[in-house]
Amino acid sequence: MPLTELQIKRLAVREGRYAVSDGRGLALEMMPTGAASWRYRYQLHGKTEKVSLGPYPALSLKEARQKRDALAADVFRGISPARQKQLEKVAMANASTVKEFSERYFAEVIAKDRKDATQLRRYLEKEIYPAFGNRPIREITAQDVQRLVFRKRDNGFESAAAQLRNLLKRVFDYALVCGVVTTNPTHATPTRFITRARPRTRSLSPDELRSYLRVLYRSNIRRQFKLALNIILLTLVRKSELLHARWEHIDHERAEWLIPESHSKTRKPHVVYMSRQVAELFRELLVLAGDSELVLPGRGSLTKPFAANALNKALEGVNFSIPPFTIHDLRRTGSTILHEHGFSSDVVEKALNHSIGGIRGVYNKAEYADQRRAMLQTWADYISVLSEPGGANA
Repeated sequence: MPLTELQIKRLAVREGRYAVSDGRGLALEMMPTGAASWRYRYQLHGKTEKVSLGPYPALSLKEARQKRDALAADVFRGISPARQKQLEKVAMANASTVKEFSERYFAEVIAKDRKDATQLRRYLEKEIYPAFGNRPIREITAQDVQRLVFRKRDNGFESAAAQLRNLLKRVFDYALVCGVVTTNPTHATPTRFITRARPRTRSLSPDELRSYLRVLYRSNIRRQFKLALNIILLTLVRKSELLHARWEHIDHERAEWLIPESHSKTRKPHVVYMSRQVAELFRELLVLAGDSELVLPGRGSLTKPFAANALNKALEGVNFSIPPFTIHDLRRTGSTILHEHGFSSDVVEKALNHSIGGIRGVYNKAEYADQRRAMLQTWADYISVLSEPGGANA
């Protein structure tokens, strides 16, 4: 039976891809990410062919049927819609600029595979397009890629430089598949020349945490950085979420900090429940911030936060007596210890502002507010005791 808009809105997200037919060759294909696209299947010269019509809801049910009917008329005249579309792509590819093809890659690949592509969009608009977005993609050389990536690396953003290079590699890989280019210029810039590979399993032990806190507060880095690094440990937030925090989002009375969707990696608002220790740290930052609306106004500016790598640089300047670790490892440390102490994985993941994957993520909409508040207070108390002389071990 033909579909209705109401039926489409009620379609569930599943772990695998599946299609729902509207009849006469038209079907809506549902992706595990929740994205949906129209497909038209038809028989021509004894062979089955299919062609993509566009994503839903950008292309409505009514518009998809109109497109299907127009293509069905072509098939009746012996014209292959799939072949016509391929010829159009080849013609377009010969004149594609980097920006034009990157937008095509974004729409046909990234938008279907990723729920949150904000960072990739930033790399395109802030880095790649200004550098060579208007040049034909066929003309981009290995030297063009190296100049862009090495400039990012040499400015102290090794990780971002590696991500920038990897995005360009994926764009050119797709361009190869589509016949737009004949070589991938990013292959001449291996990741090992951009950044050092770091294990993603580093978690600090209780003894290492004790040493970290004592050395941190005895160091000569800015007081704001000491407080910020402690807040990240106690709240489990991401560095970027704290750097962009504003006082309007801090509710001292309710002891809550709202991270708006614009600064949340999951693109959803996230509430951080402040322990007594965190509330005290924020009160000190309020004094240090002066008249700024930002929790962490940058050096010499009340309107701009510190640079994204400022906390990393500050941490690197401290002479810790423990093996190297990153700011992100503090989040992993908190998650590890909280799990070891028996806290629910769902509560920990929600506190970390992680999206729960799979079917559980689709149906579990709980916020666990009371449990998270209690857990973060327990965690802050644990760290407080740990940092005292003779503090208890885990």
